[in-house]
Amino acid sequence: MNLQYLKSFYITVKLNSISKAAKELHLTQPGLSMQLQSLEKEFDSKLLTRSNRGVELTDAGKILFDYADTILSLQDNIQRDLSNFKTSKKELFLGACKSIGEHALPCSIYIFKNQHPDININFNIYNSQDVINRLKDNTINLGIVQGHISEETIDSEFIGEDPILLVTSSPTQKKEISLDELRDIPLISREKGSGNEKSVEEALKQHGIRSEDLNIMYRLNSMEAIKSSVASGKGMAFIPKLTIERELYEGTLHPVNVENLNVSSSYYIIYRKKHPFSIYEEEFKKFLQSSSRGFC
Repeated sequence: MNLQYLKSFYITVKLNSISKAAKELHLTQPGLSMQLQSLEKEFDSKLLTRSNRGVELTDAGKILFDYADTILSLQDNIQRDLSNFKTSKKELFLGACKSIGEHALPCSIYIFKNQHPDININFNIYNSQDVINRLKDNTINLGIVQGHISEETIDSEFIGEDPILLVTSSPTQKKEISLDELRDIPLISREKGSGNEKSVEEALKQHGIRSEDLNIMYRLNSMEAIKSSVASGKGMAFIPKLTIERELYEGTLHPVNVENLNVSSSYYIIYRKKHPFSIYEEEFKKFLQSSSRGFC
């Protein structure tokens, strides 16, 4: 398969136009059309149909487009890593789940950067499942996630543990509630796939309670948005203590104990099995496991 032809197909779909894609790729329109026809001949399938609205993917085209997205991303990553190797450029590609990435890790990265000023740190925040996905497609080399994972191609090492607290904005709220009362309380939750949601679900499961049994008002994919919603009285939420240290200190959020329920979350650094660690990747991994990591 010709990767250049695959890229031409991918760009054509993204731009939704043969003419725009030809211009982007520095090709003539007949030249681009020839490449697309060659792909269709190779796969013995029609991939695109032209319409007044641009181009539309056939069912076969949709399958190829999904693979093209992954293949071209891998190609870019290979070129990036080889380029860094040739120039001895020190690049650290990190991804972290939101519960730790938005609050605790920035201070750690700041400390590590001061200790290693020659390292360029590329840091992105996702939910835990997306961190795993980015690791698999080689977008990042190290990830930090909430909760233990079981993946054949990924190894993990424990970093630390943090309690997850049920919090409210109301200082008059009862300081302790029963599990039955928890079922009726309006809750704001993280999206499915987040480590925080999995930790809460696993703790409740031990008491025979499913997430479907709770009064979940809505789900948000940002811990900051959840904190804001709770602070404005929209409901209560289970939030890692690391992310609300300031709010607890200032009294804008208040913990509520749930009788016989203990929710905590473990954090792990994850990486691809057999990944050849650079010296600075190994140093960062050890740094996160040390007492000098300086979480915010």
